[in-house]
Amino acid sequence: MSYIINRQFYMEKNLKEEQGKFAIPYRNFLLVILGVVLMLTGYALMIGGGSDNPTIFTGDEMFSFRRIVISPLLILLGLVVEVVAIMHVGRSK
Repeated sequence: MSYIINRQFYMEKNLKEEQGKFAIPYRNFLLVILGVVLMLTGYALMIGGGSDNPTIFTGDEMFSFRRIVISPLLILLGLVVEVVAIMHVGRSK
């Protein structure tokens, strides 16, 4: 009988300690936000490139260095930061 009472006491104590904690540490949460910002920046750099005259196509705007190289690199970097933020075991305070 005392085993059951002691077990219940420790379970309640652990539950109270765990209630104040967030699912992921604060540093990892900031990394998640940074990864999302990097990905959104990469997608924003892909926007645009239209022409005023639909009969003329030069391709300079559409195939610019910004859209072909920088934007995909930012998106991939954001994904890498997301994986690190999720997989990294941080210390919670």
